[in-house]
Amino acid sequence: MNLSTLLSWIRTLIFSILLNACSFNFLLSSATQLSYADHCNSVVPASSITKYEHALFSYFYLRTGYYNGGNRFLSQYQSEGSHTLSFRPQRVYRTEQDSVFSIEGFLVFPSQSTYYYLGNVTSSHFGTGVLRRRRSISFSLEGFWSKSSGKLCMVGKGYIYTKEGKILNLQAVLKLSNLRNSSTTISTLVTGTMESLSISNDMSYFEPISIMILPTPRLNYEYTLVSKESGDEFSGANEIVKGLPISSLPSKSFCSIISRAVNEFNLRYTGDCDSSKNCGPFGAAVGYLPTVVSFERIQCLEKEKRMRVLVDFPSRGYEESDQPFNPNTKLVGEGLWDDKINQLCIVACRFLNTTDSLSNAQVGDCTTKLSLGFPDIWSIRDTSYVVGKIWSNKSENDSGYFDKIMFKSSEIPFRTFPGLRYEYTKINKARSSCWPKGKPKKNRGKGYPNAYSIDMQFDMWVESSKINTSWGSAAPLSVGDEFYSLYAYQARGQSSSISGSAVQANLRDNSPVNISYIISINLRSRVFWRYESLKFSAEGIYDAETGQLCMVGCRHIASTNQSSINDSKDCEVLINFQFPPSNPEMNEGNIKGSIQSTRVKSDPLYFETLFVSSVTYSAPVIRKSIKRMDLEIIIGLVTNTLACVFLGLQLFHVKKNPDVLPFISFVMLLILTLGHTFPLMLNFEALFLQNPEQKIAVLGSGGWLEVNEVLVRIITVVAVLLEVRLLQLSWSARWDGSDQVGLWFAEKSTLFMCLPLYAAGAWILSLVNWSKHRHDFSSTFFRLAHPQQSLSQNWKSYAGLVSDGFLLPQILLNTFRNSKENVLSCSFYFGITFVRLLPHAYDLCRAHNYNPVGSYLYAAPNSDFYSTTWDMIIPAGGLLFTAIIFLQQWLGGQCIIPRKFRESEGYEEVPAVSESQLPDKSGPSDEEIVAAAGSDLDGNK
Repeated sequence: MNLSTLLSWIRTLIFSILLNACSFNFLLSSATQLSYADHCNSVVPASSITKYEHALFSYFYLRTGYYNGGNRFLSQYQSEGSHTLSFRPQRVYRTEQDSVFSIEGFLVFPSQSTYYYLGNVTSSHFGTGVLRRRRSISFSLEGFWSKSSGKLCMVGKGYIYTKEGKILNLQAVLKLSNLRNSSTTISTLVTGTMESLSISNDMSYFEPISIMILPTPRLNYEYTLVSKESGDEFSGANEIVKGLPISSLPSKSFCSIISRAVNEFNLRYTGDCDSSKNCGPFGAAVGYLPTVVSFERIQCLEKEKRMRVLVDFPSRGYEESDQPFNPNTKLVGEGLWDDKINQLCIVACRFLNTTDSLSNAQVGDCTTKLSLGFPDIWSIRDTSYVVGKIWSNKSENDSGYFDKIMFKSSEIPFRTFPGLRYEYTKINKARSSCWPKGKPKKNRGKGYPNAYSIDMQFDMWVESSKINTSWGSAAPLSVGDEFYSLYAYQARGQSSSISGSAVQANLRDNSPVNISYIISINLRSRVFWRYESLKFSAEGIYDAETGQLCMVGCRHIASTNQSSINDSKDCEVLINFQFPPSNPEMNEGNIKGSIQSTRVKSDPLYFETLFVSSVTYSAPVIRKSIKRMDLEIIIGLVTNTLACVFLGLQLFHVKKNPDVLPFISFVMLLILTLGHTFPLMLNFEALFLQNPEQKIAVLGSGGWLEVNEVLVRIITVVAVLLEVRLLQLSWSARWDGSDQVGLWFAEKSTLFMCLPLYAAGAWILSLVNWSKHRHDFSSTFFRLAHPQQSLSQNWKSYAGLVSDGFLLPQILLNTFRNSKENVLSCSFYFGITFVRLLPHAYDLCRAHNYNPVGSYLYAAPNSDFYSTTWDMIIPAGGLLFTAIIFLQQWLGGQCIIPRKFRESEGYEEVPAVSESQLPDKSGPSDEEIVAAAGSDLDGNK
């Protein structure tokens, strides 16, 4: 549990405690206002309280309860499938009557942690409103319980939030019967009703609720259905279930048999069935034929190896969380582990009289039996780790009889059990199908992967004439007489039951060996981009001297008509894989193969041949890639540190020359800041909030990789802070400057020039990306070697390209202003350009010296445009921009513009002269000027 989850859990706990305390005080004070005598005196007469009774407290903790009804508010304010309830006692008192006790507690209708939207909703988007979590509904009740009659009557209040956010008070009376502290059995049920005390047209009125509660584990429950003597009744039903004892299970615990993680199993009927026939425990009464069965543990006794379970046959039409409570599809039973046959033997009973109301429910008809166990043998046809059966103890002519039903787990566990073994049944067929003319010749001078090595597990691309390129995986299940996972654990340094010497001996053995595989493929259809999941179990022979793996496979068929359990596999499949030589001098190789049906094309089970391929790398290549990743970590740390140094030098430059601050381009500083901020936000989880999967990776790599990634993030944070500081100083100086209008006009002109350029680039990128996805003529090999990036990845790369050209806004600003100030220090614009262009130089080196194996920790393909062409264009452009900045700060901002297009540079300067060289400032008198003007007029006449 990480820190954020712990803090969130603590806050939720504190809030819940405070809320419950407040609501309890409020409701308890309100409950006393209701008259117990008016509603309950006829059930259990009230009596005066004498003293607190702690001994009986646990008897009233009713955890496993179900209800129906109450649709007025429960269906609106809780999720559809939440039909459970519980009673939590708060206080128990003795009274003046010996057999009457005063009870105070909460009746809780829990929510399913779902949400509803409060506000106006349109078909395309949410309107104004909020998303609120559904709340549990609690009633604070107080009343009296009669020990002799087993009846309980309580009155009280509850509250709910309406969808408008208002509190609605609910008044109710609860009546339960058959609540006793004496010994109980499977047939004991606590039943009753809860009714509203409001009038029918009141907002707080709700329909009556019928309640059924199973006996709590704290009561004196007696197991009566199954005993050790009744084990003989189950031993005859042991055709399928046989095998492993409890000590072979990973937890070595009896109560772990029915776990919350894996408790749903697939049903297989032994005959042709539909919902109109009596094929299941409920026949046609439920309206559907169940396909799965699930178990819920009610009570478990580890030492006695006994448990009470609730057996459910849900409909696949509902999601698990929205499955409505239906007593007609449930059984309640008792189970006992029989060490003689290593099975869990269960006798189950039906809920009766539940059609109209649960308050009349009874338990009876205990003629259904179940057995469950862990097989000690796997084969190509069955690799289930849990198998069992369900059958009726009635005669075939009796009403309610049904044929036996098999059930089994649907998933293969990642770890095997001690004592479990694999039995090969198709080896002879594989040998005759793969090598009809004898064993192939050896490839001398070439070494191939050993059958026990980790190279035998691989991912693959799948192609066919009728599907798009799809993907899948293949993993060995067993090699020889041992399971492959045991060797895989040894190879990864994990614990295994096989000694290290035995592993090394098998790794040196290159003789042909029997092997079994599990193959999973996700087929991508050419029609409507639909996906189909294919699973194969296969077994055959692998020859490490030729690298050839040939197997007979069984395709898992998802039957829709519930045919026989033995018809759920199509074993007319031939699988061939050819592994590449594992020569250390070879960097990589391709696993090639095919999966083909041996049936005729007219057969309904025939499928087109699937061609598979996968790329493998040698150990030296992998070791070289690890060294490359270590080098990239160091380069990343150094370059980020240099970026901080260059930003610090720029801050020192503006501190010495504060008059240049207003002339730094805001757009340039924003590009630099966002260029560091976006990658930081995408990887923020790596800095503080690591999820459990990441923690596992940290443990597996010794922490070196993860620690250095965190250091890179921290240094990036420092760079962002320095850029923000520079942005803040420039902003303040811009507003304090004298030429604000001219500076802002130049900045706006820069922005209006940059935005169309960036928008045009993004538009072109989108067109190119759309064209590539619409006209995909590339081959499978090209896609494997050069995987196409998604549009979002291309936009990330485009953001990196914009960051590479961060000097463009400053160049435009200098041009509009025609300034010659040394706005940027040489160390800043040369240094940051060096940091931005170094990844492209490294990418060129990496492309010629390393294979594309492992993660890219520096110059990642999705962080910029990386290719031979881009790695030349981008550095050339970056160096050009630095040269322009240098010339502008030396010769002027418009030095890059031809002279005839430049703006006027002002008046030309003239040399200064002394005062003695100036002409006499005394001019002619006024009379002389008038006389001169008169002579001019006479001459004109």
